[in-house]
Amino acid sequence: MNLLVTGGAGFIGSNFVLYMLKQYEHIQIVNLDKLTYAGNLNNLHKVMNDPRHTLIKGDICDKVLVESVFEKYQIEGVIHFAAESHVDNSIKNPQVFIETNVLGTTILLEAARNYWMTNIGIYKEKFKHARFHHISTDEVYGSLKENGYFTENTAYAPNSPYSASKASADMIVRSYFQTYGMNVVTTNCSNNYGPMQHEEKLIPTIIRKAMALEKIPIYGNGENVRDWLYVMDHCHAIDKVFFSGRSGETYLIGGHNEMTNIEVSEVICDLLDKLMPDHENKKKISSYRQLITFVLDRPGHDFRYAIDDTKLRQEFGFQHKYKFEQGIDKTILYYLAKNIEVVS
Repeated sequence: MNLLVTGGAGFIGSNFVLYMLKQYEHIQIVNLDKLTYAGNLNNLHKVMNDPRHTLIKGDICDKVLVESVFEKYQIEGVIHFAAESHVDNSIKNPQVFIETNVLGTTILLEAARNYWMTNIGIYKEKFKHARFHHISTDEVYGSLKENGYFTENTAYAPNSPYSASKASADMIVRSYFQTYGMNVVTTNCSNNYGPMQHEEKLIPTIIRKAMALEKIPIYGNGENVRDWLYVMDHCHAIDKVFFSGRSGETYLIGGHNEMTNIEVSEVICDLLDKLMPDHENKKKISSYRQLITFVLDRPGHDFRYAIDDTKLRQEFGFQHKYKFEQGIDKTILYYLAKNIEVVS
């Protein structure tokens, strides 16, 4: 199967590329990535010489390029990760998010429709199995209070330019199923964490700042709640939905790990106290917890995200392989090793 993965040099995308090439011998992956600051070729070093993996530097907003990729590589499936995803950046420059997340998704959908289909609801014989899988976020649903969960039936209520752009993309994908009969699925996930995540995100920031003995910035009072999903569990769920999900459906992927931002910070600091206790020789602190500092809250900061992924678990028998304790251990050890490499 010839599979187009967009944004496959980013955090989740690169983990997914590695996962799929290890999982399936028959899959050929064409990896289209703009290689912005969020894309890192080092994430793909294990597969750069794999004949089943082709990397193309390019923009999903480049209509001519996207169409040529479908033609040249006879693309039979799309896993669409490529997106601008940092909320703070979306507040500073929302236009980029609209261009990439909305226009880029539309260009991909049109290229797929024109390459796979001959008319509304009619696929070319060779591409009857072709599918477009859109990767989205739970942030499209807005903010929860102390109780309750997002489900596939929760009304959209995005509160940042980032989440609004992803909500728009979700709706466009849905329209291609309703209007054209295209075989699409959408997954909305909770906050991912794990190896190879960009340093701008919360968990890598906590680890990086602690290792440098710098202040660890936490928005507001640190009581905002997120549901943490280990990236390899996410990859496993995407695999299930892409191959077995019902066309036109949305599936939520949660981590079953609700924690406040301050709790996440404290867990990481406590683990670093055990793994890297030499901080006492560098500064007069007894724990990395002393580096935690509260900063001005983000505008429109959603209070809580939490997912009910009953649909995913019931339809596929999906089970998480990683508890938070296991995932965060692997994550911290990855960044510690990376830091040692940089220093040496």
